[in-house]
Amino acid sequence: MPRFVYVARDNTGRKVTGAEQSPNQEELITWLQAKGLIVTEVQLESKQVEAKAETQRSKSKLKRGHSRITANDLTLFCRQLATLLAAGVSILEALAIISKQITSRQFYEVLSDIRRSMEAGLSLHEAMSKNPKIFSPLWVNLIESGEASGNLAVVLSRLASFLERNMQFRAKIVSALIYPIILMVVGLGALLFLTVKIIPTFANLFNSFNMELPFITQMLIAVSNFVRRYMLMLIISGVVIAFVIRGYINRPQGRRRYENLLFKLPVFGAFFHNLIIERFSSGMATLIESGVPILYALEISERSVSNLIMAEIVHKVKEDVRQGRTLSMTMEKSAFFEPMIVQMVRIGEEIGDLSGMFKKIHAFYQEYVETFLGRFTAMFEPIMLVFIGGIIGIMVVGMFLPIFQISQIGMN
Repeated sequence: MPRFVYVARDNTGRKVTGAEQSPNQEELITWLQAKGLIVTEVQLESKQVEAKAETQRSKSKLKRGHSRITANDLTLFCRQLATLLAAGVSILEALAIISKQITSRQFYEVLSDIRRSMEAGLSLHEAMSKNPKIFSPLWVNLIESGEASGNLAVVLSRLASFLERNMQFRAKIVSALIYPIILMVVGLGALLFLTVKIIPTFANLFNSFNMELPFITQMLIAVSNFVRRYMLMLIISGVVIAFVIRGYINRPQGRRRYENLLFKLPVFGAFFHNLIIERFSSGMATLIESGVPILYALEISERSVSNLIMAEIVHKVKEDVRQGRTLSMTMEKSAFFEPMIVQMVRIGEEIGDLSGMFKKIHAFYQEYVETFLGRFTAMFEPIMLVFIGGIIGIMVVGMFLPIFQISQIGMN
């Protein structure tokens, strides 16, 4: 007679596991139900052994992967889950299939925990909400909306598209900034090398001639001596100052002042302002398109936005909408949104297509950000080259002026 392993819950919700011999699964389930147990899983003991072996094989494969959970892991998971559900695969089976393919060890454990929670009776969004550091409020609330409406596959597909757009946009920003950063690091490294290694060599040479050095040469040697003598202290001071500033910014008051400073920067202030609006409009478009009510969408946006000032503005907008005012009216009242945005939202309210208008706002500001970064990169390169070249030129002149004096003395 075959032996089955079962997982069940008693009347108090406590998990009960065991193994019993039975002609088939149906008779075992009937016998367990007669004992007052709610059966959640029954399988042949041999299959359980195979499942454990498969789990061990999956874990051994994951050892070759990475540990942390990346944005790419989440995006790929969302797209795979949407595809499997659209094909008629059950959620638990879809999670099991995806678990065999992921390369993140931490994400594997998270998905295993989600599967266990769902087997215990929780819904998908409830199981995900147990991992708030991984699944943001946007994830949880969109999936809850999809479960409530019965269109989970459609909602997950929209969420996957939203995440893919974010990844592509982030990749464009990184690609635009990586060259200027490399150029700056290499330039500063060259200046540091000249200051610490080359100038002291020339200084020792000049000292052997016991001559009066030009002012520019004296200044360069003084700077070099200062950097060499206090380099360790300068590095430690810089690290300490960075930690102090970071701690101050992490406080609400410091964060608010820091963000106000960013918004007031010449040229870059408008860039940061428009970047935040681009993020907000993208999230609102996805939420409203997925059937989330405006008030709920604003609440999710308030909790999801990374900018404190923007979160406070969204909170005020949400409270005004709760009191019966239109979204466009409250956005205009905040004075944070440009008239074009307010007008487009007003049109969206009138024609009943808010999600479509937020999509257009998002597309407009995304193009603005990409154009700004392209122009910034094109301008930064020659400016940085001229700056670094000018400083190196001053160093070269300062080091060779005494050599010219020495050569003239030798000729006389």
